[in-house]
Amino acid sequence: MSRNEHLVSCEEEVESRKGVGREMVNRKGSKKILVAVTGASGMLYLQSFLRAIQDLDLVVHGICSEAGHKVLGLEKGLIPQELPAVTTWFNCRDFAAPPASGSSGYDAMLVLPCSMGTLAAIAAGISANLIQRCADVMLKERKDLVLVVRETPLNRTHLKNMLAAHDAGAIICPPMPGYYLQPASLEEAADTFSWRLADQIGLDIPGRRRWDAGESKC
Repeated sequence: MSRNEHLVSCEEEVESRKGVGREMVNRKGSKKILVAVTGASGMLYLQSFLRAIQDLDLVVHGICSEAGHKVLGLEKGLIPQELPAVTTWFNCRDFAAPPASGSSGYDAMLVLPCSMGTLAAIAAGISANLIQRCADVMLKERKDLVLVVRETPLNRTHLKNMLAAHDAGAIICPPMPGYYLQPASLEEAADTFSWRLADQIGLDIPGRRRWDAGESKC
C-alpha cells in the first residue's frame, strides 16, 4: 500500500468512528450489539439472525475476519456490507476501533459463526485481532459473549477450549435448530436457532415460536 493510499484508509476509518460516535449519542438507551464473523462454515445462521433483529431498536456493529469475508462470499455470495441490521463494520486489524475498549458500552457480542481458531484464542486470552480483543473485553467487563462454535467432529482440544471459554464467562451455543418446531426449509431451521440466540442476549423477536406441548402433533 502506498503512503497516499494508507492516508486515505486512515481518514476513512476516522470518519467511520465519528459516525459510530454520533450513532451512539443519537440512540442512547438502545441496546448495543457487536456481531463478529469468522471463517467457519454456517453463514446461513448469520444471515438469519441479522434478518431477525433488523427491525428491533438496537445499535448493531460488526467485525469480519479475512477468512469470514471469504466464507461469506463462498456460501452466500455476499460481502459484509450487504448484510442486514449492521450499520458499521470495523476493520478486523483496527485495534483503535471503539469496541476494543471496555468503555465503549456494548451490551453483548456474538461470534457467529465461531471458528475453532477464534475459540482457541478466546479461551487462551489471546488478542491477535480485533475480534479476539473484543471478546476479551466482553469477558472482563462481564458482558454477554455468545460463541456459535461450528465444527464437527470435535477433538479433545476443541472440547477443552470450549470448557475454558465457558469457565471464563462465555456462552457456548453451537448452531442447533429446533426441529421440534417442524421447519419446512433450511432457512426456517436457521430461524429457529436465531430465536435461541436472541434469547441468550435478552432480545424478544416478534413472531418467535416456542415449544408448546399442547400443539405437538406427536
